[in-house]
Amino acid sequence: MTSSVPRLVVAAPSSGSGKTTVATGLMAAFAARGLAVSPHKVGPDYIDPGYHALATGRVGRNLDAYLCGPELIGPLFAHGARGCELAVVEGVMGMYDGAAGEGELASTAQVAKLLRAPVVLVVDASSQSRSVAALVHGFASWDPQVRVGGVILNKVASDRHEELLREALESAGVPVLGVLRRAPQVDTPSRHLGLVPVAERQAAAVDAVAAMAAQVERGCDLEALLELAFSAGALTEEAWEPPFTATEKRAVVAVAGGAAFTFSYAEHAELLAAAGAEVVVFDPLRDEQLPDGTAGLVIGGGFPEVYAAELSANEPLRKAVAALAESGAPVAAECAGLLYLCRELDGRPMCGVIGADARMSERLTLGYRDAVAVGDSVLAPAGTRMRGHEFHRTVVEPGAGAAPTWGVRGADRRVEGFVQQGVHASYLHTHWASEPGVARRFVERCRTS
Repeated sequence: MTSSVPRLVVAAPSSGSGKTTVATGLMAAFAARGLAVSPHKVGPDYIDPGYHALATGRVGRNLDAYLCGPELIGPLFAHGARGCELAVVEGVMGMYDGAAGEGELASTAQVAKLLRAPVVLVVDASSQSRSVAALVHGFASWDPQVRVGGVILNKVASDRHEELLREALESAGVPVLGVLRRAPQVDTPSRHLGLVPVAERQAAAVDAVAAMAAQVERGCDLEALLELAFSAGALTEEAWEPPFTATEKRAVVAVAGGAAFTFSYAEHAELLAAAGAEVVVFDPLRDEQLPDGTAGLVIGGGFPEVYAAELSANEPLRKAVAALAESGAPVAAECAGLLYLCRELDGRPMCGVIGADARMSERLTLGYRDAVAVGDSVLAPAGTRMRGHEFHRTVVEPGAGAAPTWGVRGADRRVEGFVQQGVHASYLHTHWASEPGVARRFVERCRTS
């Protein structure tokens, strides 16, 4: 199948240049014109896709060449963009920054090449004039396979500043497709792990996305950007689909959601459903019981540390989770889910499923991980290799149980996580599209536990 969905990749020389404002603003501005816009984010980020979803009315999806492998980027893109008239892909970090020590792997540049998509480079021009030409020329010429089709200048101070920048860029051969003036920052507050998720500030987030759209509408040539998107090369990869369809009786799998548990890849729920799960989302901040008939539980990432008091106060649900785990039912917990299953978090009682305590830390743990399953679990048999990602400012003590989940390979060689009965609890975020069998194995265990 050939995909001809017009598409743009929004990149920048470095973090903090304005990628999120421009990408989200473009999504919202084009959606307001009646286009069906498919939103995507390079890398493992869970938060930006929430803003993308607000902008477009569609699920924000990640494109991570480290977690899923370069071979899945095209298929996952085609899956998410099916039926759309335009796709906007927000990059990660600086355009050529990828997994540490892995060359271009997982960089925005690599994803742009895999998607045969033109790049719009967002440049923070606040402290330069003629030098902008050297910067843009360098990024546009560094890799001849990356096509920088235009530049959007951000934080431009005045008409005179804009004039100087445009004059300089004439020699770089890259057209200016937008100029955004210095303005009060759009209301997108941050904290210890980045932007505050949409689920925690729904009304304010809607206003923030509207402000981004207005800023982009005023400052960008949307017609020229759309024309650039139509110049993307054809993709020949088949759209990704779950590689199985269940015929057995469906099992209820409860998935934690709400403001405390906002980190999830859309493909996980799709894989669970294809494997035969009836996926039911519940909110541990508000619901005092698990969904009726729960046979398995998935608790992804998020910010339980921000809501520790409220989670702890919901004693009926904590007891219900503990009872489910004690029964041997499958429970898969990642990062925030791991903290919730601990005895306590920052001194507040949690579910007490695993014999460990969690607390906030000053140290940020961040990076990709190459992992292998130490033993059999409800997610994977021993020896299964998966790539994961860690991103947290918490510590769990001890860091591993008698039966760990993963052995982390490479320089950071260690074991981590907890496997006991049907519980698989770990700090590692994984993308199940890279190893769909974990979803099928989990649902099968839900039927037999």
